[in-house]
Amino acid sequence: MERKQFLKSLGAGAAFAVTFPCLGSCSKDDGVEGDIVEEPTGVDFTIDLTSPEAADLAENGGFILKNLVVVARNLEGNFVAASQVCSHQSYDEVRFVDQEGGFFYCDVHGSRFAQDGSNLNQVDSKTPKPLKIYQTALEGNILRVFE
Repeated sequence: MERKQFLKSLGAGAAFAVTFPCLGSCSKDDGVEGDIVEEPTGVDFTIDLTSPEAADLAENGGFILKNLVVVARNLEGNFVAASQVCSHQSYDEVRFVDQEGGFFYCDVHGSRFAQDGSNLNQVDSKTPKPLKIYQTALEGNILRVFE
């Protein structure tokens, strides 16, 4: 028996009772990972570059995630930081990609941003707003990320 026939045979009430538990878990876009969150505010934290949490920042192109911020060492060796929360639909899926000079990318809908936060997608893109960029300051082995 096909699904459509099966649901018809149950009747509307039973079909709703069977499918209702799935509705909450199926409310996101198909296959979307990550959470919808608000962009961080009041960002001001430090990272000890000699600590295990900063290991991925040792090489150009590496990045870490901390406090909903993507902190990266770009391909020139400079530190850049951006919101991990995409300006398109607020998913916390922005990462740094070490290709084409280095850019920030959200794999939920393919949003791409330059290191200054500007939108790299086409003009008719789903992501017209820039990505929030944070300042970085390096003093010795301590990297400060702040607004």
